[in-house]
Amino acid sequence: MRGFRHVVGGLGLLLAARGGWLVSQEPEPWRIAVWLGGAVVVHDGFFAPLVMAIAALAAMVGLRLRGVPRAALIVAGSLTVPALPPLLRPGPVADPTVLPLGYLRNWLLAMAALALLTSAYSGVRAVLRRVGRRA
Repeated sequence: MRGFRHVVGGLGLLLAARGGWLVSQEPEPWRIAVWLGGAVVVHDGFFAPLVMAIAALAAMVGLRLRGVPRAALIVAGSLTVPALPPLLRPGPVADPTVLPLGYLRNWLLAMAALALLTSAYSGVRAVLRRVGRRA
């Protein structure tokens, strides 16, 4: 197992070096550094505290977010974060081919499907647990 970790770590270092080299080839590499720094600030200053607040509120009302519900929230967040730019755009774009899809509708459909699948799975597990207790 130790050898595998060394190989994966070495591959990670090679990829990081390649990324650093590509950034150094940019005409204004400081813009990428500012963007990456902004991403860290937004994550650590907004998203991480928001997730912690949601978890604290859920614990206060007695919700147990373990297993499937927790995974569903992680998937919902993973689908939402990259969708934020088209979801929050100020209005119609000048070129309709830039964002041609119904992003809000598709995001809502994805969230509804995720909620439906999570509820169905959790419901089936609860029923099977009750049946198992009675038997």
